[in-house]
Order: sequence, then structure tokens, then C-alpha cells
Amino acid sequence: MRIEKDQVEFYCGVRNGKALGNPVGLLIGNRDWENWKHVMAVEPGPPSQERVVTRPRPGHADLVGAIKYGHRDIRNVLEKASARETAIRVAVGAVAKALLSQFDMRVVSYTTRIGSVAAPPVDDHEAACDRAERSSVRCPDPEFSEKMIEHIRSAKRNGDSLGGIFEVVVINPPIGLGSYVQWDRRLSARLAMAAMSIQAMKGVEIGMGFESARRLGSEVHDNIYPSGSKPGFLRKTNHAGGLEGGITNGQPIVVRVAMKPIATLYQPKPSVDIQTKEPFEATVERSDICTVPAAGVVGEAVIAYEMANAMLEKFGGDTLEEMKRNFDAYQEYVENF
Repeated sequence: MRIEKDQVEFYCGVRNGKALGNPVGLLIGNRDWENWKHVMAVEPGPPSQERVVTRPRPGHADLVGAIKYGHRDIRNVLEKASARETAIRVAVGAVAKALLSQFDMRVVSYTTRIGSVAAPPVDDHEAACDRAERSSVRCPDPEFSEKMIEHIRSAKRNGDSLGGIFEVVVINPPIGLGSYVQWDRRLSARLAMAAMSIQAMKGVEIGMGFESARRLGSEVHDNIYPSGSKPGFLRKTNHAGGLEGGITNGQPIVVRVAMKPIATLYQPKPSVDIQTKEPFEATVERSDICTVPAAGVVGEAVIAYEMANAMLEKFGGDTLEEMKRNFDAYQEYVENF
């Protein structure tokens, strides 16, 4: 929530603003810990009976997590299953973005839908992202931003929650990241896994995605043309979303992710107490109404992390300068292919 203002600290691996080559250590302190250090104490002893949770929320990991790990206090599940852990992934993603920026790559995101309110498609991803940063719901269209905000307010008045869709775009990736030779080296699979690893995500598509299943092949595949005066090849469309056979084709990578509504409702859904087996309304924990705008930022981070890994696999090197030399030599090869 917006009341949380914690900052990330670098505690190893960096000197004078530059990475040293050893692992970079990041730490985000939890200022709310003072209010929970007795309830969530790590020292041996009988567990605290304060704030015990026994009423699972439908749609959350509460019940299945308690069954799987034998917990009788669901707080052991909800504290770890919470999307709070994505804070450090965003911090790590920022480091990955710093690496990608050295190769003129940018990872951006924006909200395309909240609940039933869907914004129109965008033509310019970078411009859309810049406009989105001026919107509290991170939507690039001001008119639809207001509609989304009102939709959220309406859900809040009704004690309900909302999901939506955000789009993550990798701008200016090189040709050749990823591989088709093994299933686990396909970059499309790795990006999809990264997106689905974020809490509450229920669907991911790349490029035209599910729409391609409804189209003819002639409407889906991106034609290849000679580039004209300079070496290389040209595509006038990007239905593939920048990936063919699990390999980048040089066009922007477009990943669209669907998020379900948050499981915590201020008008709780019916549930069952795991201790007494009596029917109750589910537990209400502190929660937002809609976190799609924040989820887009997390999406940027996890995609940036996978892209940085793919760049390191392809171009290697022990220093940034060595990696750049490898990259430049490869770019020259691609231009003259």
C-alpha cells in the first residue's frame, strides 16, 4: 500500500556506484516489524496466540498452504504467499535494467485494463509508458484512466476488488536471445514463467497471443521484407511479439499479463474455520482494492531479470567492456548476414 515507504539498501558488491563483480546484496527493511516481532518471533518457544488466523480466504493460498505444510495458524502461509516479497524483486529488476540500458534496451509497462474498463491499443510503447507514469493507475490514456479510477472507487464502496491486464514491452532487444534447441532455453517460456511467478497472475500472452488462435495464418504471421538500403531484414507488423521459436527477432517483445482480483475482500466471502470446521466469513487482512498498476512495475522487473540473464548467456564476459565488445561484434555479424 502507499503507506509503505521502505527504501532498498545496497550492502555489498558495489563501490562508488559501480558493481565490483561479486554478488550485489540488496536489503529492504520492514519498518512494521516492530508491531509484529512478538507475534512472528523466530526464537524457539510456544507460538503466540495473538492474531491467529484460522479462516482461509477463497482465492488465496491460505487453505492449500496450510494443508500442504501442516500449519494450524494460516498466518504462516499468508505472510509468505503475500506479494510483499515482490518488493525485493523490483529492486533486483532495477539492477537488471541498469545492465540492459548499457545496450540501449528499455523495459516498460502500462495498464491496459482494470475490470471491465479496457483502454484502446497503443502504437508507440515508449510514449505510452511515459504517459502512463503520469497516471495513478498507470494507464496511457487520460480518459480511460479516469474511468478506471471510478471503477476502483465503485468496487471499494461495494467492499469488492478488481483485477486487470498490464503490458510489459522490451524495447530494442537484439536478434538471437534464447534458443529453440531445448524447451527450457526458449526465451518465450522463460518470460511466461517469470510473469506467472507473480502472485495473482492467471494468464500471459506474447504478441497477438490468444487472438492468433482465432485468426487465419495469413493474418497472424509477420511478413519478411528486404530492408532496402541497409543490410538486414524488415517486418512491418509485430504479431509475434518479438519472439519466434523462442528466439528474439529484433522487434519489441510484448508480454501481456492478466491479474485476478485480490483475494481479500472487505465484504468477505464464505469460508470454513480450519479448527472448528464451522462456516464463517473469511479473514480480512489489510489490502488494496486493485493492484494492477503496481503489478505492472513488478512485471517490468521480472521480465528485465530474464532479459539480463539472456544477454549474459549470449554475450558473457567478466566486465561490462568485454560484454560490449562481444555484443558489438555480434551486431556487426547480424548486419552483414
